[in-house]
Amino acid sequence: MHPSTILLILVAGAAMVDGHTADDTPAAQFWEQALPGTPMPDAIADGVQKGIYHSPLVEHYTASLSISACTLFDSTCSPKAVAETGIFFHETQLRPGSAMTLSFPAEAAPAILPRDLAEKVPFTDADDVIATFNIVPGSAEAAQVRDTLGRCQAPPIAGEIKSCTTSLEATVQSAMSMLGAGAGAGGNVWAAASELPRTGLPRQPYAVTAAAPVDGGLYVSCHTLPFPYAVYQCHIAKNGYRAYKVSLTGVHDGSAVAMLAFCHLDTAGWNVAHPAFEVLHTKPGCSPVCHFMSYGNLAFIKTKGTAA
Repeated sequence: MHPSTILLILVAGAAMVDGHTADDTPAAQFWEQALPGTPMPDAIADGVQKGIYHSPLVEHYTASLSISACTLFDSTCSPKAVAETGIFFHETQLRPGSAMTLSFPAEAAPAILPRDLAEKVPFTDADDVIATFNIVPGSAEAAQVRDTLGRCQAPPIAGEIKSCTTSLEATVQSAMSMLGAGAGAGGNVWAAASELPRTGLPRQPYAVTAAAPVDGGLYVSCHTLPFPYAVYQCHIAKNGYRAYKVSLTGVHDGSAVAMLAFCHLDTAGWNVAHPAFEVLHTKPGCSPVCHFMSYGNLAFIKTKGTAA
């Protein structure tokens, strides 16, 4: 029997649950136990639901630009494509009254697989993934699969700890481990995300109405990577960064959005061809680089006074 047929049976079995909502799935129950008092972001809840009821083995995987992957330290994204989104900016722009031109594309929530299924589907071998998900060899989709696996298997840069995960439970556990927080961390660790609509942000200037530092001692950021199902690359950098919650208002349509942003203070170890350097007219190690967290990305924060 072909691997995709076996996995299709497994996915069908996972979906045969009467009336499940995001709130009563095993992933949501795990979230509540691990992060009490932290509501699950809508994008994550949508991904959990999609992972149960919509098999990535049935839905055709289509390659697309991943803004999330463009913010990683080793990014090689096109500076032109990144510049159009406005995702990178200078820390000095985070002041009320300043304006940023943003244009975030619509993004579908990736299917976050149930943990038992995520442990069975292929991940580490590109050829197995391509065959299982009926991806045409040599296609743009196949290239994205290989690129994501290459990122996950590449060593971290100096001062960085990273991991790739394929279920929500593994993502939370990995982040808490990086923060030095065990299962009994309770309210010492919480999660946050940008409150972006699935439809993205229409291109227009956005006025900064507020920018407040996120109260935390340590931060782990988890970025979605392009793949047939949800894969998160989580990392923590020991070389310093700051986090902000930024309130924006569209100048033309008055739309309001709350964004999570990170400013990396030491970029000396980043890829010299990183698009942020060209977009912001700077060089590795010269000045902080800030970016917004895109749709479906997560940050885990350990409160001050509890840092490992």
